[in-house]
Amino acid sequence: MPLSPGFPDYVLELIAGFGKVEVKRMFGGAMLSRSGVGFAILDDDTFFLKADTTLGAELKEQGSKPWSYSVKKDGAVRDIAYWSLPDTAADDPDEAVALTRRSFAIAAQAAKEKPKRKIAKPPPRKGGKAKGTPKPRAKK
Repeated sequence: MPLSPGFPDYVLELIAGFGKVEVKRMFGGAMLSRSGVGFAILDDDTFFLKADTTLGAELKEQGSKPWSYSVKKDGAVRDIAYWSLPDTAADDPDEAVALTRRSFAIAAQAAKEKPKRKIAKPPPRKGGKAKGTPKPRAKK
């Protein structure tokens, strides 16, 4: 289900104490990021925070649900490392901001640990010149 028109604004107001956040709409939902680090997902009018094992367990204890979606052709559902904001934080900006800060720190650390993809360079060509390089003209 797509996001309600005012839901992203509600979330941004709730976590305003966290600072500037970018909202990128995608696939009927949105991703929240800061400085290029995605740390939250908005889907089906639910605010999901990126979590590690520890934060995920804490959020589960508070009644949060994991974000899940079907990624396979067979329809198998997969839980992802994002958990819904606890109900207690939905009306408490201080709690919401504290959880958002933790989530951002987890996402930033994961981004640092993610191996950088190297772009393969083409092998050098025999003859020293790249294909399509024009031959020098003879002087007259």
